[in-house]
Amino acid sequence: MGNIGQRPLFIYEMANNHMGDVEHGIRIVRELKAASEGFPFAFCVKLQYRDIASCIHPAYKDRFDLKYVKRFSETHLSWENYKRLKDAIVEAGFLSMCTPWDENSVDKIVEHGFDFMKIPSCYVSDWPLLERIAQYDLPIVASTAGEPLEEIDRVVSFFKHREKSLAIMHCVGEYPAPDDHLHLGQIALLKKRYPELEVGYSTHERPDNFEAVKIAIALGAVMFEKHVGVPTEKYAINAYSATPAQVRKWLESASDAMTMMGSMEKRYPAPPGEQAALRDLARGAFVRQAVKAGEVIDHANVFFAMPNVKDQLVAQDFSKYSEYVAKNNIAANGPVMTDEVTARNTRELVYKIVSDVKSLIKKSKVQVPGQCDLEISHHYGLEKFRESGLTAITVVNREYCKRLMVVLPGQKHPEQWHNQKDETYHILYGDVTVELDGKRTTHKSNSVITISHGVKHSFWTTHGAIIEEVSSSYSKDDSFYSDPAIMANGNRKTFVTYWIG
Repeated sequence: MGNIGQRPLFIYEMANNHMGDVEHGIRIVRELKAASEGFPFAFCVKLQYRDIASCIHPAYKDRFDLKYVKRFSETHLSWENYKRLKDAIVEAGFLSMCTPWDENSVDKIVEHGFDFMKIPSCYVSDWPLLERIAQYDLPIVASTAGEPLEEIDRVVSFFKHREKSLAIMHCVGEYPAPDDHLHLGQIALLKKRYPELEVGYSTHERPDNFEAVKIAIALGAVMFEKHVGVPTEKYAINAYSATPAQVRKWLESASDAMTMMGSMEKRYPAPPGEQAALRDLARGAFVRQAVKAGEVIDHANVFFAMPNVKDQLVAQDFSKYSEYVAKNNIAANGPVMTDEVTARNTRELVYKIVSDVKSLIKKSKVQVPGQCDLEISHHYGLEKFRESGLTAITVVNREYCKRLMVVLPGQKHPEQWHNQKDETYHILYGDVTVELDGKRTTHKSNSVITISHGVKHSFWTTHGAIIEEVSSSYSKDDSFYSDPAIMANGNRKTFVTYWIG
């Protein structure tokens, strides 16, 4: 609501600074328009409506020894003049907002066609007034000074349940508020507690404080309200209201802050100069030993050093998901050039495997420790993993070992044997067909299969399975495959950490 067309909203609170003089109020509007020129913000001027007859008890209407009775009575305008002032706001190109101090004023705000209804901090839990406001569909902005979180919760809930458009403002009800009472961190607290609402800052700091707005912007506020006025020989200005000149400095400070802040919604685009500087400092990739055309450039055969040359691969291009095949011979200590290799990145393949494994685990309701790495065995390469492969989670591996094996639908684990370990499979979920030394059996959940060392075995599933493997200590050097192509594949495993969340 406050972020009008993706622009922050700056609210000029005229309050009683029109001094009960409609022409002076119009002058304030005009000078604010000049002060606002050139800034890419949305602007709004706010009035306060009071029906003196209902707002002040008849017995107190002449008690000018009471501060607020005197102030409100002396600056009161007729409804006709309030409307003239509102029309001047609109004619100047501003949005309009108004605060009601009584139920009759709520009705007049709607009648006069304001864009927003404002609830002051002193009335934010005035339930009879809130009930009247909730009868209408004007967007609502509420200040929160002095209210405990539990009460703000009730107000938010009240309007949310009535499907009203609501934004809230952090506010400190001191006039002016000293710097050490601004409590700007409350903006972050309100944003965290009410993530569905826009949050703003209603400022009462001294008018020459142009730094607080920068902090409010950095904390994510999107609406900013300041008391404003124009001092003349006839009318003085109070200690917490800003002159048009101070307003412009306030806006300049806000504009500077937003320029420095940039976007909070997406990663910034690195300028060409920054990209070039970072590239110049990157370590170039070189092979330790000579590589022949057609060979995979093994990660163990690569080292990184400065400087890099144009079009050379750099350290940032290498990860466990990247694979490079040489198109031409590369001499020992030679650079790995982009146009001399064929590149392949397996990240998306691995992420899809992880996603499918997590889905099967969730479907099975099997509990899996989150701190364990996921071991992806791709015997014939990741591209053929869906046909031949396995994912395993090692829970413990000491003199004894417990692993969970996840077999995706239609997947087969090729024939292998172990010379040292004995193992027992407990089928926790799904269907598994096992072949032991050529003898085939089919099993369902809760079946147990024992496999002695030296026994050749393979298994596969139709619909997916999760197997608990309990064995003597597991060693990667104790797995032997009947197919020599698998034994020759030294890059048949990928490990993924922090995958379960």
